[in-house]
Amino acid sequence: MNCQVIYSQFGLAIHQNDHQARRRFVEWAQNEIAVVPDFHKRILFSDEAHFWLNGYVNKENCRIWSEANPQVYVETPLHPEKLTVWCALWAGGIIGPYFKNDEGHNVTVNGDRYTAMITNFFIPELNNHDVQELWFQQDGATCHTARATID
Repeated sequence: MNCQVIYSQFGLAIHQNDHQARRRFVEWAQNEIAVVPDFHKRILFSDEAHFWLNGYVNKENCRIWSEANPQVYVETPLHPEKLTVWCALWAGGIIGPYFKNDEGHNVTVNGDRYTAMITNFFIPELNNHDVQELWFQQDGATCHTARATID
């Protein structure tokens, strides 16, 4: 039997209203650029990433290309130590990194912790730059959409 491993690809489901919503967004962005030609330079992108301190690699992102099976077995702890790092990027530079841990222990990022990071780290760092107007982009993570975060 000549079998091979097939990896599924996953993507977001496309719904009926998605096309109209995307078109509205493009029209809005084009209008913004018509009014403010450097609008794209005023968008601040932000995100978090996890870094495992023991060298752990996400198996979904790790591939070994070889003519022969290397018979590699990597033992990992059930809950490896990791560090969560937040950073923001924009045309004016980089804000961060901000390390999310508590006395060397990784913590779950919730609405309260995210709000504290924005208030105590991000805004003071942003005030060190000559910023007139920025659009702050966040993904839809629960801690980013918590009421305390939005307010």
